[in-house]
Amino acid sequence: MRMLSIQSSVSYGHVGNSAAVFPLQRIGVEVMPVYTVAFSNHTGYGAWRGPMLTGTDVREIVTGIEERGGLEGVDAVLSGYQGGDDIGDAILDAVDRVKHHSPNAIYACDPVLGNATSGCHVAPEVQNLIRDRVVPHADLITPNQFELGFITNTNPTTLESTLESVDRVRELGPSTVLVTSVQRPERADDNVMEMLAVTGDEAWIIETPKLPLKANGSGDVTAALFTAHLLGTGSAAGALARTASSVFTLLENTLASGQRELQLVESQEAYAHPAMQFDARRVR
Repeated sequence: MRMLSIQSSVSYGHVGNSAAVFPLQRIGVEVMPVYTVAFSNHTGYGAWRGPMLTGTDVREIVTGIEERGGLEGVDAVLSGYQGGDDIGDAILDAVDRVKHHSPNAIYACDPVLGNATSGCHVAPEVQNLIRDRVVPHADLITPNQFELGFITNTNPTTLESTLESVDRVRELGPSTVLVTSVQRPERADDNVMEMLAVTGDEAWIIETPKLPLKANGSGDVTAALFTAHLLGTGSAAGALARTASSVFTLLENTLASGQRELQLVESQEAYAHPAMQFDARRVR
């Protein structure tokens, strides 16, 4: 399996491609990383150093890959945070180029907009880009519940309303949706987290314990692993179970370490040989 992954890069810690690439490589995926920024660390620290790349830079890199024949035999294009129109347009151009050379390739997009706690934290032009141009181009999206509601102009709070929002976003273009960090008042236990995967006429939900930490980059790992497992197995339930098991172990190890950054390398066996401690339950 081969992927083109267009995301940020940091030298210290793990977000964007610095979170997604190694787990994918550990499960046997050939990854071609294209960087949108080259920062010292993620911006959550409040200070960072390093350059942002432009859409022109991204296009040049993708063109160079294309000239080597590297866009042939690609299974997926993966993207995450998009910092502006120029980067977004360059990513969409890369998707079109990949699909020209590899017609069966999918575009998997994590539509990073914000969260229920802090709201939308990207510029208005990026909001419009994601909602109006990126999501309709995507085959697979991995929003959190807040982002799903923002894209569809809905307020998903229950399982039923979340499924309705998923159906609405699928009408825009994506055939498969993974909703991360699902929260709903009808759930009896507040100490759990859920993810919901919908594809075809099936919907699956999985529950894991909620751990007391905020781990930057865990969403990037989740999107990458789910995309790879779905392509590899064709099973949304299986991809959901493997991804949830791997990411939970990664978060457990990070919590136990007392460190702020993901223990990405230390948790590598969890990607290759997940404990499979959680089962997906069909809800449709």
